Amino acid sequence: MKKTIITAMIAGVALAVAARDLVILHTNDTHSLILPDADGRGGVMQRKAIIDSVKNANKDVLLIDAGDKVQGTLYFKFFKGEVEYPLQNMLGVDISILGNHEFDNGLQSLADNERKLKADRLSSNYDFSGTPAEGLFSPYTIKHIAGKKIGFMGLNIDPESIISQANYEGMGFKNIIETANSTAEFLKNKKKCDLVVAVTHIGYTKGNDKTTDPELARASKDIDIIIGGHSHTLIDPKYPEKYPSIVENSEGRPVLIVQTGKSGKYIGQIRVDLDRLKSTTPADYEYSLIEVTDRFPEESLDPKIRKFLQPFTDSLENVKSDVIGKAAQDFINEGRTGAFPNWTADFGSWYGNLVLDSLRKTDPNIPELDFSIMNVGGIRNPIPRGTVTAGHILSTYPFSNRFVIMRIKGKDIIETMKVAAAKGGEAISHEVTVVCNSDRNVERVLLDMQEIDPEKTYTVGTIDYVAWGNDDMRTMANGEWIYSDEAEVCVPLIRYVKELTRLGIPMSADPRPRFIYND
Repeated sequence: MKKTIITAMIAGVALAVAARDLVILHTNDTHSLILPDADGRGGVMQRKAIIDSVKNANKDVLLIDAGDKVQGTLYFKFFKGEVEYPLQNMLGVDISILGNHEFDNGLQSLADNERKLKADRLSSNYDFSGTPAEGLFSPYTIKHIAGKKIGFMGLNIDPESIISQANYEGMGFKNIIETANSTAEFLKNKKKCDLVVAVTHIGYTKGNDKTTDPELARASKDIDIIIGGHSHTLIDPKYPEKYPSIVENSEGRPVLIVQTGKSGKYIGQIRVDLDRLKSTTPADYEYSLIEVTDRFPEESLDPKIRKFLQPFTDSLENVKSDVIGKAAQDFINEGRTGAFPNWTADFGSWYGNLVLDSLRKTDPNIPELDFSIMNVGGIRNPIPRGTVTAGHILSTYPFSNRFVIMRIKGKDIIETMKVAAAKGGEAISHEVTVVCNSDRNVERVLLDMQEIDPEKTYTVGTIDYVAWGNDDMRTMANGEWIYSDEAEVCVPLIRYVKELTRLGIPMSADPRPRFIYND
């Protein structure tokens, strides 16, 4: 959108006056990436430098965060939000909503952390009545800028099978589309807002039966902009054919949808000409991505943030320098199948058998493990070839999950594999092969090259998150637990790498997919 020049008459003299712009900066799914990655991308101090630069150049700037500001590095693993939430205030976040990972340590921890925020905390479709988070969130907020009223609402994902149930116990959930439409109508017609913005953490791409941002846009009437998160989608206006940023609503009017990927490597920027709101549509708003790199010199970065971070960073150095093994190859998250998921699931097979061997000393009727299914979503960071530290494992598997061994019917396993196959795969150990057609429909599930019997009971190793039926693997919840670890799963993972090292074996994995998709 080109800058509009308005001709004004003051004391009979014509003056050129620049239009009044609102600049909305937005982030999502920064996932505790406090420091830049190995390529110098991301990092909170570089983000702060960009935000300050935009604010210095523009009068009206709002900073929005669309959730999942936590979980993914050692900063959250060890400090449980003591780093990310103060940093949100230092960055100057104006409006914040919840992602699903804000729930990872339960509602009490969520409430304790969110209470620290100076930003407007929004949630239109979560009901926290009777929980530790009661009274912390508002359904909407209205910003008055240059004589215009800008209404914002917060819309959160359906927690069922996404968030561990114990971590949101007592919280109510309201239908996303119904809540969005009623709130937007209220803001537009009752509160007379000139612009209505939905800040969401529901995702752009369709991976299950839950509502997405494009679906919300198509079902809406009064929403102008959707600032999204959750699916880690980089909506780049340079490539509209990949993830369109303009979607028509139920009345054929355009809605602008934006999202910045993950890990704070981009900041989104929406520029709205407030003087031309009535004569323009969201399709006319200027939307761009600002890449977060190391282009700002070190001496120009915020010294207050550096001073704040120093003690946290120093305390993590011992963990980062604790060498426990070597990796013979790069372990990189390249989708839902391949070396990294395979290695993770094979660890589950090794550890499950180790546990059952121990239990069998007191109960000879304990069965052997048939296979392991882990969670691709629980693999958060790459492990490069070479030296492996405890810090690598802790940051790669940061969640507070416990290893579980369960008995479960073949039919429930088959249904779980159907869900996994539709997504493109899952972390399953070497004993299992899932054969699918080109439409991702499962044709057969093989255990040691024999088809799984729907009526037979199998012994499976997994994590509690999966055993509860989360990540859409609902039928896993039909199993009977026979063992649950007390320690978080990262503890036996470190033990596994150390045992490999003792035997002179580096970390290595078969990259061949265990979900086979035939044409």
